[in-house]
Parts: sequence; structure tokens; C-alpha cells
Amino acid sequence: MNVKDALLSRRSCRGFKPDTVEKGTVRAILETATHAPSWANTQPWEIYVAAGDALERLRRTYIDTFKKEVPRHPDIAPPKTWPAGQKQRIDELMKQRQDSISSTGANPALIRRMSESNARFFDAPVVIYLCMDRALAPWSLFDLGSLAQSIMLAAEERGLGTIPAVMLAAYPELIRAELAIPDQLAIVIGIALGHLDPENPMNKFRAERRPIDAVVTFKGF
Repeated sequence: MNVKDALLSRRSCRGFKPDTVEKGTVRAILETATHAPSWANTQPWEIYVAAGDALERLRRTYIDTFKKEVPRHPDIAPPKTWPAGQKQRIDELMKQRQDSISSTGANPALIRRMSESNARFFDAPVVIYLCMDRALAPWSLFDLGSLAQSIMLAAEERGLGTIPAVMLAAYPELIRAELAIPDQLAIVIGIALGHLDPENPMNKFRAERRPIDAVVTFKGF
């Protein structure tokens, strides 16, 4: 698989099969991905991987916390407001996704379960958490973004699905307690990883991308 194919085939997987992913496979993905560039080779990332019993315990506490309607409080705070363009695209995404799910004829119980899928980590068998020292400046978040994309592309090459989601880092105290992540590290993002379930209604929708002419301004060509 070349880079273009990996970029175009990668998608945010919102429903995984129960099949396990071997530790050696995850390790190989991370060994490849950590060749991502970083400012002055600082390599600011610290990576924690949850699977098996540890992930199931975390999943249960997450679902319980979510059902109690505890507000999300990730270490990296989200924007207080979205600029108009971004807000419009968020609203369009939510509507299109809901329409896609409704069109499958899913029953109310399934729709309710899908609404909780974020808190269940999309039933993924593996979640990769990317962390960085709290002393670092926001610029290092760029480096972790580069690492995250590298992880997702390396997984795509191996036929595995992924999704980076802020909800996976929404309750950092639960993650910290289960994975023994020190307080000095901010939990930046979680990436769920596993085998994509093509029958899951959540995976039958694919978000659109803005046309390149609406994104890029060229000068001097």
C-alpha cells in the first residue's frame, strides 16, 4: 500500500469487531510510527497502550461515568466556542451521520447503544493513549498530531481500523488510575485500534472533505 492509498482508504472506525490484536502487531505499528518528525527531535510523546483486562476495566468505569452524565474534562481543554466555519461543518457532520444511521432502519435499542459507543471506546480491543509532559508548550501538540497520523497510516497498511477521539481522553483520572500514568503527563488523545466491522451502521457513513480550492491559497505559481 502506498501513501496515497493509505490516506484515501483510512477512515474513522466507529465500530470494531471483537477480534484481538496481538501485542507484536501493535508494537510494530508503534515502532514504525515513532519515526514521525518532532521539533528538534524532542520526541515529546509518551505512549500507553490498553488492551485485555485493563481495557475492559477502564471501559466499564468509563461507561458508568458517562451514564452518570459526568461532564467531560480532558487534560487538553476543547475550544470554548467554534468559529462559524468549523461549527457549520460540525453541525453538518452530525446531521449526515444521524441520517445515515436512520436510513439503515436500526431499532431504538441499537441507536441508543450507538450513542454510547464513544464511551465504550467503539468496542475496540486496543486503545493507544498519547501523552506529553505538562511543562511542554502547545507546539508539541503538533508533534503528537504527526505521531497520531503516523500510527493510523501504519495501522491502515496492516488492514486495521483506527479512530482518534477526544472522548477516549475525556475522563483522564480514570485512565491515569488504570494505566498508572503519572500526573506530570497530560493525556492528549486516545486512538482506538482494531478490525473494522463493516456491518456496523456507524461505519457505513463517511464524512466529506472540503475541495482543495476552498482550503489552499496559492501564490507565485
